Amino acid sequence: MPPRRRGASGFRGVRVRPSGRFTAEIRAGGFRLTLGTYNTPEEAARAYDAAAWRFRRPGHDMNFPDVESLEEAEFLAPPPCLVDDEDRRRHRQVQRRIAIAERDEQLMRQWRARSPDAFFANLRAQRRSNRRHRRAVAAFELENSNTTWTENDPRWDDLWTETTSDDE
Repeated sequence: MPPRRRGASGFRGVRVRPSGRFTAEIRAGGFRLTLGTYNTPEEAARAYDAAAWRFRRPGHDMNFPDVESLEEAEFLAPPPCLVDDEDRRRHRQVQRRIAIAERDEQLMRQWRARSPDAFFANLRAQRRSNRRHRRAVAAFELENSNTTWTENDPRWDDLWTETTSDDE
């Protein structure tokens, strides 16, 4: 019988998760036992080897044939990453925030599609209003003899800009 094909991770008993992490699992007695989720394929392969030693598998079933005993395999195997209630709570909170942000973006796209003129007209009106306010402040400072502005203050430029800039 030909040797079993190894997965995309390159190790026996290790699968790549959609998140990019690696899951170690072993089959025993018709059941598939999940051994945990790990950050690297090597860590997951070490966990698989420790379980294979516990089930007294032959040496050719191991990912690392240089390991000579169950104790050495268990020593080299990292503990699995445990997911607790706090991790689940944080994940749900992040997912909720992402869903809200995506919904906001979707609604803004719909609104802009229905009324693009209103969106840009409002933006132009805000800019025009800001420009008029800056001009009024500059005119007031010009008339006020106790001004705190220096001669080279760039805010004076607002007073001297042409009125045609309102049409931008």
